[in-house]
This record gives sequence, C-alpha cells and structure tokens, in this order.
Amino acid sequence: MRERIRNMIDFFVVQKGQRAYWQPEEDVYRLAKDFAEAQMPAMDRSALRLRNVLDREEPVVFRDERIAFTRTVQTVPAIFLEEELEELKRSRWIHERGDVCNISVDYTRLLNIGLVPKREELMARMQRWEKEGNMEKAHYCSLQIGILDSVLALAERYRKKAVQMGNETVARTLARVPAYAPESFLEALQMFRILHFVMWCGGNYHNTVGRFDQYMYPYFRRDMDRGIYDEESALELIEEFFLSFNRDSGLYPGMQQGDNGQSMVLGGLNEDGSDSYNPLSELCLHASLELKLIDPKINLRVHKNTPIETYILGSRLTKQGLGFPQYSNDDVVIPGLLDLGYEKKDAYNYVVAACWEFIIPGNAMDIPNIEALSFSRALSEAVEQKLPQCETFEAFYGHVRSNIYSQADELCEKVKNVYLFPAPFISLMMEGCEEDATDISEGCKYNNYGFHGTGIATAADSLAAIKKIVFEEKKIGAEELKRALEKDFEGDEQLCSFLRWETPKMGNNDDYVDEFACRLLNDFADALAGRKNDRGGIFRAGTGSAMYYVWHTKDIPATPDGRHRGEGLGCNYSPSLFSRCKGPVSIVQSFSKPDLRRAINGGPLTLELHDTVFRTAESVEKVAMLVKSFMDMGGHQLQLNAVNRDTMLDAQKHPENYRNLIVRVWGWSGYFVELDKEYQDHIIRRMELAV
Repeated sequence: MRERIRNMIDFFVVQKGQRAYWQPEEDVYRLAKDFAEAQMPAMDRSALRLRNVLDREEPVVFRDERIAFTRTVQTVPAIFLEEELEELKRSRWIHERGDVCNISVDYTRLLNIGLVPKREELMARMQRWEKEGNMEKAHYCSLQIGILDSVLALAERYRKKAVQMGNETVARTLARVPAYAPESFLEALQMFRILHFVMWCGGNYHNTVGRFDQYMYPYFRRDMDRGIYDEESALELIEEFFLSFNRDSGLYPGMQQGDNGQSMVLGGLNEDGSDSYNPLSELCLHASLELKLIDPKINLRVHKNTPIETYILGSRLTKQGLGFPQYSNDDVVIPGLLDLGYEKKDAYNYVVAACWEFIIPGNAMDIPNIEALSFSRALSEAVEQKLPQCETFEAFYGHVRSNIYSQADELCEKVKNVYLFPAPFISLMMEGCEEDATDISEGCKYNNYGFHGTGIATAADSLAAIKKIVFEEKKIGAEELKRALEKDFEGDEQLCSFLRWETPKMGNNDDYVDEFACRLLNDFADALAGRKNDRGGIFRAGTGSAMYYVWHTKDIPATPDGRHRGEGLGCNYSPSLFSRCKGPVSIVQSFSKPDLRRAINGGPLTLELHDTVFRTAESVEKVAMLVKSFMDMGGHQLQLNAVNRDTMLDAQKHPENYRNLIVRVWGWSGYFVELDKEYQDHIIRRMELAV
C-alpha cells in the first residue's frame, strides 16, 4: 500500500476529518411541514426533498484526492409529518422507513450516457407526453429534469472548488462528468461516486454496488490497454475509490452502525457458461485485502469451475477479520431463480442485496426482507398445543407443518397493500420506468417479496429430541416435557442438561436430525408456492435471519433442544449457539443436505472460525478447501468470521483499544465496539471452530 493511501485512511477512517465539514443537524420535519400545508403530492415531495439536499450541499475538495464528493448535510428531511405517516399506515403496509431501498439499480443507464444527454431525452419525452395530453407523466419528467439540474449544479460547484483548491485532477474530471459519459476509468469511478452520493441524499439507503467488475470493466480495460495504468497504479486508484464508501457511512441509516448495504458482487457465470471473473475482479479483492475496511462489502460468486486460487484469495480476506467475502454458489442460485420464474438473462445477472438476498439489478423492485417466519415458533406452538394428544411422531410433525403454513398465511396477509415513497432519481436507472414515466416505487419487472426463515437448527434439534426421547425411547412423557418447557426447566435442570448436550444436533452430519431441516425448508417453500402478492409478484422462502435471530427469541419459550427462554437463535443458516459440533467439515455436510434451490431468497451458512486457524498459508488453504467443499456439495451461500472470544471480551471492557476490530454481524460487517451489547454478546456466544 502506498503512503498516499495510508494517509487517506488515517484522515477519513481513523481521524474522520471529513466530519469537520458536516453542517449542523436540522429539524427532520422542516420540509414536511411546508409540504403538508401545500397538500403536495408525494412524488413532488420526494423530488423537491432531493433537490433541497443537493442545493444545500457545500462542496468539499481535498488537495490530494482524485475522487471527490463528501456529504456535508447530515439530515435528510422527512417528506411526511408523523401524523401523515400514521394516517398512511392505517391503510397501507409501510416497509421499514418507507423509502425505496435495498435494490440494485443499473448504473449504466446514466453512467454510460451522461446527465446532459439524459436530460435531453427527458425533455423530448416530456414534450411527447404533453402532446398526448398526459400531463401527469409530463410533470413526472419535469421533476426528473429538475433533479438532474441540481446534480449538474452541484458538480459545477465542486469543479470550481477544485480549481480554487488547486486540485487539477478533480477539476479536469468534473469538467467531463457527470454531464457526459466518462472517457476514462477515473472519470467512470467519479461518476459512480456522484450517482451513489445522490441516491443517499434522496433518502434511499442500502444502495448496493452491484456487479462492479462487469459494468466498470470496459473503462478499466481501455485504460490498461492504453498504458495509462499498470497493475500497481490501478490498484491504488481502486483503493481510493473504495475509501469513498467509508467517508459518509456515519450518516447512513441501518439497524446498527455498519449496516449500510454497500455490497459489491464480483465474478459469476455468463449465460454461455464462461466465467466473468476478470482482472478487475482480482484487483478489487486485493484492494479490500490491503485496506481492511468494512466497505464496500465484498460478495464473490463462485461455481464448480472456480479455481482454488480464488478461494484462497477470499480466505486471505477472511483472515483479516473482515467477515467477507460472502460466497454465493451460481450452480444452486441460478437454477433456483429460474425455478421461481426469473428470465435466464436476469438469473445469470443476479447480485445480492444489502445483506445476502438474491436480487436482479436494473429491473427488480423485489422486497427481499419484508418479513420473517420462525421455525422455532412453529415448533413451540405445536408442543404447547398438540404434543400431549399425539400418538405418533408423524402426527406431531403434521402440526408443526400446519403451523408453518399458518405463519405463511399470516405473513402474506400482513404485507398486503405495500406503499413506498417515490424515488424519481433511482427510477432513471431502472428498466421501463424512465421510458413509461413511472416511478420505481410503483413496481418494475419483478415485484417479489422475500421471507427470512429463522431458528432452523433449533427447530430441527427440537424435533430430533422429541422423536428420540418421547416417541422412540420413551424416556419422558409428552405432558412432562411440556411442563418442563413452560417452567423454563426450573426444577428440571438435569433434563435440560440432557436435552442440551445428549440429544442429536444439526451440524454433526447426522441424518437423524438433518432430515428435519430438509423437511422444514421444503414445507416453508411449499407454504409459499403459488401465492401472489399485492403487486403480482411471488413470495420467496429463505434461510436468512437478519436481526430476527434476536427479535424472534422474545416470543419463544424454552425449546426441547435444551434452549432456555430468551436464549438466542443461531445467526442465519447455522447451528444453535450451544451445539457441540465435530467441526466445520461436519457442519458443511449437514447444512448442504437440504435442496437449497427451494429456499433461494438467500441466507448464508454462517461459521465462526477461531482466528488462530489462519496462522499459516497451509491453514488458509484448508479454509479455502472447506468453502469449496460446501459449494461442491450443494451449499448456496457461505460467510465466515475470523473471531477470538478473548479479544472480543476485552474489547467490551476497553473499546478504546479496539476501534478497528471488525466482525460479521448477520449479513454485513461492522466495527465490534460500535454494536449494541446484545449483538456483541451474541457474536461472542457463537462457536469458534478449528479446521
């Protein structure tokens, strides 16, 4: 790493020097009050909100940077007053904050054209709509034109500031972009930075980077062929670009600091079966390896022919404690998406959303994290309501299956009539929206909803315990077990210990328990099959958990696997927190058994490896082989954490000494000391495995 990049890391990441330019926070409802008084339509509110933020941005140019744009406005204003939002919620389902988020735009729709030519296209469309008498669509085009004007004005203010600061590189770049299409790799990176910046200013969050190594490759290749860069200088430029993702992250909303959705996807199969992994993909991995920063979060698409060298490079990143790359298996994901009705060209072009959910860039308004089903709740309710009356285990399992279907009914009913705030700028980068003057908030080619599935191991382990000790060995009666669970094992500590440590647990390559995971996931998929949501899309089953691995424990009593009331569930698709597993090999064997094409909303097998595993090159190669083995056996997605329990415990006591300690939380990486304690404690409780 060059000294220049080290200095930038120190300034932007360690010292956070850019925050000196932040403007004071303002009343979040300052615009909404005027909007409400004028009874302004939501579309106008969204466009004017974005223009207001852009117009208030003060240009900040640093003397040595090559890629500019740094946020100064801290508060993105609300477009609705609280009472207006409450009124909306009476009749509509408001997803998260209400903003369009967690989708992947097609950056090339602006990147490869430029804003001035795009403005001209919009002017022509507006005039056409006016001639046809469709003033609503003409007005929508005018709103988008106004946004482009504000973006261009901000870029011009930045160009003048660069001239004032004596930064000729930035001044020269901004003389070209974003007004016109880039002619160089640097200009393309700067234009991406501007587009990404503008989306955040519009209140749209979890803006994924998508297949960066594909749409940026022509610019990269052209400059490499011209001799403008060699590998070392290109790496330095990519590292500076990566640093831009970390400048404003303190202003990005999420469940926890670091949960900002800046996910980048590298590699993957082309439709003809060839591999799209290229020299830019490789340099991106090396840049992340050198920088050791949480953004952008790297996702690596792999397949049966991915060379072991790529897995080794990915494992070197894991060694740094970054919690990525996250791996996705094209050999499972693409067929799974095809089975759900995605077109071939789209299935092969998939990316991941903010965490892990599989989405299509440029034409999908999928909401892949709209709700979550609890396998443990389905199991617990069956125990509480039906177990004592069941004469056979299969009769009992039938009630568990029935509860899964009932939960699916509840969730599908709950998320009806979805409302999203308009996003006219993002709509310029979504297929069909610009052409028809429709907003992405109203839908796109794909409008599917995804449900997470939490506590799979807890449910499978509990089913195995019930089958074994109640129905087969008859060590305990059904009524006795039910009473023990209701009392949270108070007075039945010996039974709790037996259930916790002596009954089969998923993660040991034991078909006796693993078969239940297969059945549960199939039942989940079957419960959603054939259903249509309110936007004409489908529902997708998944193996992720997001924050629900904490939230869902609030309603679940003690379970027959020996878990106490309130005790956490495994993160995503992983063993229970107290499982005694033989090791990572047996875990990947267990968790690759289900047909994961049927639960293709996403949700990685999550493994915690003790950081001592990575001490030698040979051990790093073993980790790479472990990852490859999971994929070869039919695994769909995998993320690894290099952790050390003692280090994290000390970080809780002395956070000032561990500011750069990074961990994988659920589908994203963050700084350990910035997490709420309940998430810190959950990570500490996860298993540390050796290879």
